[in-house]
Amino acid sequence: MTATSTPAPASDKIDAGVLTLAGVVVLAAIMSILDITVVSVALPTFQKVFHATYANVAWTMTGYTLALATVIPLTGWAADRFGTKRLFMLAVALFVAGSVLCSTATSIGMLVTFRVLQGLGGGMLMPLGMTIMTHAAGPDRVGRVMAILGVPMLLGPIGGPILGGWLIQSASWHWIFLINLPLGAVALVYAFVILPKDAPSPSQSFDLLGMLLLSPGLALTLFGVSSIPDKHTVLASRVLIPAAIGLVLILAFVFHALRKDHPLIDLHLFKNRQLTVAVITMALFAIAFFGAGLLFPSYFLQVRGEKTLSTGLLLIPQGLGAMLTMPVAGQLVDRIGPGKVVLTGLCLIVPSMGVFTFVTATTPYWVLLLGLFVMGLGMGCTMMPAFTAAVQTLTHAQVARGSTLVNILQQVSSSIGTATFSVILTNQELGKHPLKEFVQASQQQSKPTGPPPSPAQLHTVYGQLADSFATTYTVGVVLVALCLVPAFLLPRHKLTSAEQGMDAPAPILV
Repeated sequence: MTATSTPAPASDKIDAGVLTLAGVVVLAAIMSILDITVVSVALPTFQKVFHATYANVAWTMTGYTLALATVIPLTGWAADRFGTKRLFMLAVALFVAGSVLCSTATSIGMLVTFRVLQGLGGGMLMPLGMTIMTHAAGPDRVGRVMAILGVPMLLGPIGGPILGGWLIQSASWHWIFLINLPLGAVALVYAFVILPKDAPSPSQSFDLLGMLLLSPGLALTLFGVSSIPDKHTVLASRVLIPAAIGLVLILAFVFHALRKDHPLIDLHLFKNRQLTVAVITMALFAIAFFGAGLLFPSYFLQVRGEKTLSTGLLLIPQGLGAMLTMPVAGQLVDRIGPGKVVLTGLCLIVPSMGVFTFVTATTPYWVLLLGLFVMGLGMGCTMMPAFTAAVQTLTHAQVARGSTLVNILQQVSSSIGTATFSVILTNQELGKHPLKEFVQASQQQSKPTGPPPSPAQLHTVYGQLADSFATTYTVGVVLVALCLVPAFLLPRHKLTSAEQGMDAPAPILV
């Protein structure tokens, strides 16, 4: 047996080979991330088609999230054991198969089951994509590559409502799933041709005990957290019992992982100071980002009475702002380090989100759109540069496990953010006026069963709804401001070769 290593790139420019790899990774990631928001706008349609309650159709989202949580921990080990190309193609195939089966569902139970299958494939795509691109780029180009991978995260919340609304209005709900079939077929062929041949390293044994602790632990914790909006309190048994069991399992995994040489998720990576600081920054920001991401479309739908399609169009300025700064931020991270870039982004987001803390039912649209645009400028400088900082100092052999670790924490943080903001908004709304049924119907985009409110009552309802959103946005501003503390500890200089980990890849046995 001989050892070979991946050579460092000859140039720090993003060459055609890296861009070609990025194409297949971004295509698959867009497919999976878009699917989340596309399905979210279809929930009222599912209620009508399957004659189900909102709580039941919400499981199409919850089941997908729980499947993600179950499979993400396995991705790092499986990538090392079987190779990223094979696993990537398997993930795409599972996602597409689940999509096609979803389109054939004749009951809400069938749809939830097939969404779980989708989630098993979709959960592996982002960490695998990060691993593939980080290996291809090397430490000197990882910032720009992470900027490319940020595109799906931008397109999901913006393009999802537009695509979902258009497909449901012009065709049928089946096409929000069937559209993944041609996209997935292209991604599979693209991956087969473009991705480099696997050279897996099967020397590490599978951590079965770690899997039995962490995967159900994450799934139960997220199930409890995702039940908070439905129960409106953290004290409900449906929230506390699964969350408590899940946290106990996760804590047991932590003790197990710290004592094992090759655990399912390598917690020894937290000895890396830059990764730890970056992960804390990213987790806090993900709570605020995904929580606020729930509020923006809800405000336009509930308070301003916009349709799903027009709501998606109104969110475009945020995506445009991020698309303008993200490529520049990626280049700057590679040149001057992530610290200054992330701090700049956060300093843009805090005041622009602060505009929404004064929002009313009649706030001019130009004010809202300008706030979203500036916020987008800041987001382009924040999320993916924080990801870059987390993986920048990992060795070649650590990248797969590190990407998995980062994606687990991002998934947990986003679920906490969504649940937290949903509960705060709901409690604000239901505590301010007696028209609870009208508000709940607005949240679920369904018709209230009682007599319609008078014009005067409507004026009061929408004014107080807007106040509820303004109060909830204040929580988002505080969370983003808190991100400044760990972000201040990120390196504000280009890493030296001694600080970079990927220049010394692990040997591959052949």
